[in-house]
Amino acid sequence: MKNRSWAFLAGGLLVALLLAGVVSNYASSHPDGLDSSLLKGCTVDADDNIVGGSCPAQQARDHELADSPLADYGVRGVRNSFVSTGLSGMLGVLVTFAIGAGGFWLLRRRGGTPTGADAATPTEGDPATSGDIRRRADAAS
Repeated sequence: MKNRSWAFLAGGLLVALLLAGVVSNYASSHPDGLDSSLLKGCTVDADDNIVGGSCPAQQARDHELADSPLADYGVRGVRNSFVSTGLSGMLGVLVTFAIGAGGFWLLRRRGGTPTGADAATPTEGDPATSGDIRRRADAAS
């Protein structure tokens, strides 16, 4: 990969880490559209606890991974909520980047585009490759 590509990739990763680590702490704490639509029909108090009515949110249960190390947008064991949320976001970015990079690496290993000497040597009888070479030779003379 060219140096400019590495610099672009590193810059993008740095921006994503900065956004996940710092800016994510300033996201809205109010429920999003899905959460608020599930609360329709219920009465909630100032802490968003259901105190009356009937709505789909009353049937909500904890997820099986509620006890995982990165549950609830934080890192278990880190007491400072700002650091916990930022660290959770940064770990999410790094895991996503690693999975994406691994997928691209696997696709690249599978082949598809010949490299090295195979790419420079046209296949005998390949009309597209042979025609391209002839046109380039005609244009050069």
